[in-house]
Amino acid sequence: MAASRGAAGPAARGDTECILEPLSLPESPGGVDVVESSPYVPCIFCKECYVLAEQNQLLKHMIIEHKLVIADVKLVADFRSYILYWKRRFAVQPITDFCSVIRTNSKAPLEEQDNYFLLCDALPEDRLLREQLQQKKLREILEQQQQERYDTSFHSMCMFCDQEFTGNRSVLLNHMAREHAFNIGLPDNIVNCYEFLAVLQGKLDNLQCLYCEKVFRDKNTLKDHMRKKQHRRINAKNKEYDKFYIINYLEFGKSWEEVQSEDDRELLDNLEEDWSDWEEHPVCAVCLFCEQQADTTEKLYLHMQKSHGFHFPKIKSEHGLNFYQQVKLVNFIRREIHHCRCYNCQEKFESKGGLISHMEETKHIAFLPARSTWDQPQYYFPTYENDTLLCTLSDSEDAKADDQSEEVPVVSEDISSLKALKQSSVLNQLLCKEKKNQEKF
Repeated sequence: MAASRGAAGPAARGDTECILEPLSLPESPGGVDVVESSPYVPCIFCKECYVLAEQNQLLKHMIIEHKLVIADVKLVADFRSYILYWKRRFAVQPITDFCSVIRTNSKAPLEEQDNYFLLCDALPEDRLLREQLQQKKLREILEQQQQERYDTSFHSMCMFCDQEFTGNRSVLLNHMAREHAFNIGLPDNIVNCYEFLAVLQGKLDNLQCLYCEKVFRDKNTLKDHMRKKQHRRINAKNKEYDKFYIINYLEFGKSWEEVQSEDDRELLDNLEEDWSDWEEHPVCAVCLFCEQQADTTEKLYLHMQKSHGFHFPKIKSEHGLNFYQQVKLVNFIRREIHHCRCYNCQEKFESKGGLISHMEETKHIAFLPARSTWDQPQYYFPTYENDTLLCTLSDSEDAKADDQSEEVPVVSEDISSLKALKQSSVLNQLLCKEKKNQEKF
């Protein structure tokens, strides 16, 4: 695949271990006069173009006119880039080099039979393309969410009392949750907050209930309905809201519907049992350098400091690492240790034991390489599945102190109602995944 075999900057080492960056697609693939900023998407095979919002019309056209079926298209992070990429590839190689052939009416006479072509992620090149488009989308979303998280120039009106709020978005969201019992989730779970609030305000302006989505004759009737029916919440089944929750961008190959089914709101029927299970079965985190486990991060950090000379809290404080940078650092270290490679001098060893001995003796374990080596988007993705250490990371104390000195509000969950606390807590997500893992065994 010529467009995606390049090395990925400083992190790429060798042909077999290179980490691919998001694809850079040509502006005019296949000779079609469309640019990257164009709102139109061309057909892969001909000069027909469709507005991006009419994606289904383009898919219908390619099925009817060109016998091409694209599988799981809803899981493609960037539909337009995906189409442009395959238009360029099919311009230089026949479709049969890539797609499976599906013959219909195989028992009918030959003239009544049809051959359809299936483009799906069973093809390694297609899966790699989808993964890279997902990485690119995730990087953009996380950068946007990080910017909103620390933004102090936020300005908006409350949808229920017309009170004006400025500063950090958490001020408004906490106000609506506390004063109006309207909770759309913790600010750290939300992205593109301005657009989200605008969508909700538009529905209210159109006299539409946010939960049951019925339309009422006047504003007072709508208010009474939402108050009496306890409909001051959003409809979890409305896919329009999916793009505003960060969780929906994190797992490649999983539809937004599947992610939503694992959301906190789906656990309400068994809250008491779930929380007791969480307390009785603590999850253990594993050391970065050996197989030692601990049931608290404090114990694990103490072990790594005493046994390996790696002082994680000190490192994250000295480097001012925010949450996402800590995630990337942990995944980077895990990957280097897995490859039995010293992340400081790049020397490789035959065994993990030999590597750790070298790093401890040379003190290489305590010093990080250049930030550009590990602070890269590919390390957002875990090296190991269910790495519990990633779930326990938090912002450094220095970052918290800086936030407080700038008078940026610190967001806390509403503890006035235990039910509200359990409903909005991220622990439910972790618990759901843990219980699924236990059921596998």
